Amino acid sequence: MASNGPGALAKQRKLGNVGRTFRPSFPRIPPMFSDRRHIAVSFAAAGAFLNLYAPQAVLPLLADEFGASAAEIAMIMSASTFAVAFTAPFTGVIADVVGRKRVIAAALAALVIPTVMIAFVSSLDALVFWRFMQGLALPPIFAVTVAYIGGEWPADEATGVTGLYTAAAGLGGFLGRLLTGLLAEPIGWRNAFLVDAGLTALCAIGVVTLLPREKHFVRATNLLASLRQMLAHLRNPRLLATFAVGFGVLFNFIAIFTFVSFHLAAPPYNLSAAALGLIFTVYLLGTFTTPLVGRAVARFGRRQVVVGALAVWAGGVLLTLVPSLPAIIAGLALAAASGFFVQACSQSYVATRAQTGISSAIGLYVTAFYIGGSAGAIVPGFGWQSGGWAATAAFVLVMQAAMALTVWLAWPQERR
Repeated sequence: MASNGPGALAKQRKLGNVGRTFRPSFPRIPPMFSDRRHIAVSFAAAGAFLNLYAPQAVLPLLADEFGASAAEIAMIMSASTFAVAFTAPFTGVIADVVGRKRVIAAALAALVIPTVMIAFVSSLDALVFWRFMQGLALPPIFAVTVAYIGGEWPADEATGVTGLYTAAAGLGGFLGRLLTGLLAEPIGWRNAFLVDAGLTALCAIGVVTLLPREKHFVRATNLLASLRQMLAHLRNPRLLATFAVGFGVLFNFIAIFTFVSFHLAAPPYNLSAAALGLIFTVYLLGTFTTPLVGRAVARFGRRQVVVGALAVWAGGVLLTLVPSLPAIIAGLALAAASGFFVQACSQSYVATRAQTGISSAIGLYVTAFYIGGSAGAIVPGFGWQSGGWAATAAFVLVMQAAMALTVWLAWPQERR
């Protein structure tokens, strides 16, 4: 039995054990979850990309309902990407004047309206129109959010936060495809889009509640000054090269995940809309691995990471040519993971290298990105019509080779 006499009490005082209140030790909350800004930018990314890619899992279903070919129904994808490409630089110009949080929150709330209207269309033309309207609301969300990251975090942290943002974007794109595909059969694709609208509204509430006003924002004096900053970016060779990489990223993503739906819906695979939605589970691999991009860049250098990711991406595309469903799924998983790495590295490079007018610099990147997406919905379609999936994959492989060459020649070797 322990002694409780004066000697024992004096000994405990000497050891510092008397007068202290016992406090249980709990694991520290990781910074990713303890900083509400991380959660807010994740809501913004997920809400935007939830809507952008939602139709991909039901494209064959929509083609049947509206009597359209694969190339014609792919226009609902290019309508949104064209709208994004057209408005992105001007969105950045406006955000550099009026403030970033204000623009992000208003656009995410406005996105709910065209998403609801898609559920009530009666023609392919109307569907294309409301998809275009969705596209108009998207640049104020993701272009300005990346600019927010570049302005509010130090350069050595911004790459990692951009990786988190890209992972959330991948999760949103995955959920949009998965939920729309899974719900299309039991409740119909129209009601599935209403569910998407409800989720978008929840993301808007999250951004309004959790995203603080920017603290390091340097407001442009007026729109003309912001336009001058945007034009200055077009004279920066490294930024121009990065814009070209952005063009290729979405060209490849749209080409792969649009036309693989038709490939897998046809014999011998004959996958349903729900099964096609489940295929997009491969996006989760990118969601889990992309937050590691900051560490990878710090260790190996940005240029090496991107060229290596492009090589893995090309390997994934080649794997989809194997006439086996498991091999195709594995190839798509590699494509998703490596593509997200390239996107996170490219976006963060723009956000941290633009000295002024960060929002307009990101806007120009987004414009190039979505012009590439529009081209990816159209140009590989000619390959699909003439040579099926193998010809479509060839377009992607050529684009990946051009991207790798651009990065190797134009980017400096640096580890941040």
